[in-house]
Amino acid sequence: MTSDFSEIEVVATNFNWRQSGGTTAVVQLVPEQAKTLKIAALGFDLPERVPRMRWRDIPKLFRRPAHRPFRIYHCRRNNEMMVGLLLRDVLRAPLRLIFNSAGQRRHKPLTRWMLRRMDAVITTSERSGSFLEVPHTVVPHGTDFERFHPARGNDDDYAASGLPGKYAVGCTGRIRHQKGTDLFVDAMLQLLPRYPDWTAIITGRTTSDNLGFERELKSKIADAGLTQRIHFLGDVADISVWYRRFTLFVAPSRQEGFGLTPLEAMASQTAVVTSDAGSFPSMIKAGINGAIVPAGDLDALVAAIEPYFRAPLLAKEQGRAALEFVHANFSLSAEARGIRAVYDRLWTEGQKPLGRQNGAETQLAASQDPVSVRQEEIC
Repeated sequence: MTSDFSEIEVVATNFNWRQSGGTTAVVQLVPEQAKTLKIAALGFDLPERVPRMRWRDIPKLFRRPAHRPFRIYHCRRNNEMMVGLLLRDVLRAPLRLIFNSAGQRRHKPLTRWMLRRMDAVITTSERSGSFLEVPHTVVPHGTDFERFHPARGNDDDYAASGLPGKYAVGCTGRIRHQKGTDLFVDAMLQLLPRYPDWTAIITGRTTSDNLGFERELKSKIADAGLTQRIHFLGDVADISVWYRRFTLFVAPSRQEGFGLTPLEAMASQTAVVTSDAGSFPSMIKAGINGAIVPAGDLDALVAAIEPYFRAPLLAKEQGRAALEFVHANFSLSAEARGIRAVYDRLWTEGQKPLGRQNGAETQLAASQDPVSVRQEEIC
């Protein structure tokens, strides 16, 4: 918890009870941002390492911070935008509102209305930005290299898991159709009988509305006699160790916003096979650090995974390339610098909401270099 709220310059919100990509972004990014500015997170499901403000401190938002003309309220969900607009426009709190958009679809009318009233909009990729009708700044997500790193000891070896086989192929994230869990299972039903050294690991939370989906998958696995070869571990306490134990990681999503899991796997020196959903295409150099297939295409997924099953050394080689690539292109520190540039611009220029702006908005290049910019207006 923060001790002196008057010093807080930025509030990052997380109004979601369930773990999600937005939650992960806050949990990873806020501690990095706290190295150079006074920031606190407000919301649910936040670990102790994240600087936080208390709900009872909300009335303090109506007082200006000690060293800034206003606080920045940085949100990632519609309900968080609604609260920000209420605080700023109805209750007159001295705030400027920033929305972080990862969605890759045309937004609904209410969302578009709220976006026009933001003081700035950040998007995680050029692709996400193409769906926006307001000026925006592109700042790709980064990866926490302190948490996600190559194996360092025996506990990071797959053998330490006690599960069968010599090599593990993993699929993480919530168990649901959107994430392509069924595609991963169907691919494993085809491949594992031919490659006895491999075991499939599935981790992630199953929400109540997807329990039937999970039961169907487990029933299909049992009918194929592969219960000992395909394991559902549930919501594991520390996913980072599993990335290090995987020889290959698969992200078969049908739909994604940005999609952090391939970057976390690559930072753990693990080769990846992904669909072309979300921002995955920006992460994959086919044949160098992994492979990419059309979303929803089971045959293509099987064909992309099989070379790694046939030659595990290929996965090891591409895992090393993946580590080098993610460190060069998707660091958490670069994301923090890119977002800080947006904050500083607001503090310096005191911009009006986007719907009342004229002129162009600076966009950060996808290289994540906050110094390399280009001018463009997305209308």
